[in-house]
Amino acid sequence: MIDETVEEIQDMQTHSSSVVAVNATRALEDLLDREFATAEEYIRALERNGSVLRRANPSHASLQNAVREVVTNVTDADPETVEEAKELTQEQIDVVVSRVESAKDRAAENAVEHLADGATLLTHDYSSTVLEALAQATAAGKTFDVYVTEARPRYIGRKTVRQLADLDGVEPTLITDSANGYYLEECDRVIVGMDCIVDDTLYNRVGTFPIAATANELDVPVTVLGSSSKLITEGFVFENEFRSGSEVMPEPAEGFGVRNPAYDATPVSLLESVITDEGRQTF
Repeated sequence: MIDETVEEIQDMQTHSSSVVAVNATRALEDLLDREFATAEEYIRALERNGSVLRRANPSHASLQNAVREVVTNVTDADPETVEEAKELTQEQIDVVVSRVESAKDRAAENAVEHLADGATLLTHDYSSTVLEALAQATAAGKTFDVYVTEARPRYIGRKTVRQLADLDGVEPTLITDSANGYYLEECDRVIVGMDCIVDDTLYNRVGTFPIAATANELDVPVTVLGSSSKLITEGFVFENEFRSGSEVMPEPAEGFGVRNPAYDATPVSLLESVITDEGRQTF
């Protein structure tokens, strides 16, 4: 399970950072079914596999924090037996997963009142928190037109638009990334998720920065949704991920290079607000 989860994270088969954090944390349960001679041996395995999961994507702040918290709390407790260590691990996993999932739900709930009925929205990439906010808003009787960018080169936006198509009250439209400037003129708000905010910079799927910059020029407010645990002030250095150029162009690149960054950096000065489980912050 741990190896499979690492592969999924590296291949970006799961795109929402909160889902990545939950899956990575749950993957540690694989150790509970293994045999260990001593508690010390178990702790070494927990630390080693925790490091493997965290290295799968160093840019995911929520993954880093969730896995580190489980490993640290179990290690610091210094359990005397393997059974005690396993019980404590399961308890910590349940606590962390519950907090991540409830934080996402509360952030979505806090966003509902700021999504005006009948609004035209634009979203980018895939965010389970954005989807949950729209689900809660439509359940409350609101309706929306939503433009969804493809999020090339992996076309993650297609996953978003398919899920939005299943929501009563949402009329979704898929557009190319570069068409955002054309359609933003029709929009009342941009709403996106986040990988993390470190100090004064939002890190999110590449393409977020030009959307935010264009929206700012057109006076369209940009709202970011996510867990408050993704707001980092210290102890974390964001590391961008550069993926294979074959995602951009399948055929061989002859005489030129291909670069494929996974994330970009957006100054928070381009944002109107950030909504988390702790409330709404404006800029």
